[in-house]
Amino acid sequence: MSEEAYLQIADLCKHYGEGEAYVEVLRGITTTLYRGEICVLLGPSGSGKSTFLNLVGGLEPADAGSIRVGETELTTLSDRELVEYRRRELGFVFQFYNLVGDLTVQENIEVCEYLSSNPLPMEPLLKSLGLWEHRKKFPHQISGGQQQRCAIGRALVKNPGLLLCDEPTGALDYNTSKEILALMEQVNREYGCTIVIVTHNDAIKHMAHRILRLRDGQLVEDSVNTNVQPAASLEW
Repeated sequence: MSEEAYLQIADLCKHYGEGEAYVEVLRGITTTLYRGEICVLLGPSGSGKSTFLNLVGGLEPADAGSIRVGETELTTLSDRELVEYRRRELGFVFQFYNLVGDLTVQENIEVCEYLSSNPLPMEPLLKSLGLWEHRKKFPHQISGGQQQRCAIGRALVKNPGLLLCDEPTGALDYNTSKEILALMEQVNREYGCTIVIVTHNDAIKHMAHRILRLRDGQLVEDSVNTNVQPAASLEW
């Protein structure tokens, strides 16, 4: 983790609907994440977590405010420039793995390797993910945890600066969830990417460098964790 400001958000606003259906989802969010941080974003359903992730990921436009990732100001980019931003800077990990069933583990990761001008080497990546022995298997031949490892590898192979994870352990059991969180730690340590983990699970905050909490579209907590715990020690 460095002292370089990497993700800078100022007065971010977003709404959906009009008239009686108008809902203000994000209301003036301001925060800064530093390069190499693990950030956990908490909040109940409907608090704006996924919307926040979509805006930072360039998947939706903001109503107002600023989103700066590195030297890139997202709110000024064209649709084509946003596609390039996502290819160059971002990796996405979701609750559901979205793997291609007709492709092997390695082929699923290679699909995203081709999107990058500076991909990570395949063999060391597969080994660090614990997937080298499973690289020729198809998704239905491996466990849920291994499928999520494959999804992480697919996001990571592009060598992104920012890894956005939306409930990455939501479909996993307790022990497998802790394995995946430990893998996130390893990824952060080995590759230096900044990681944002959106979760309902309050216990996960203890492994983060920074804790953000949303409630009704407002940022009610933005704190630095001075006692970071390893994922293996978490309990819930």
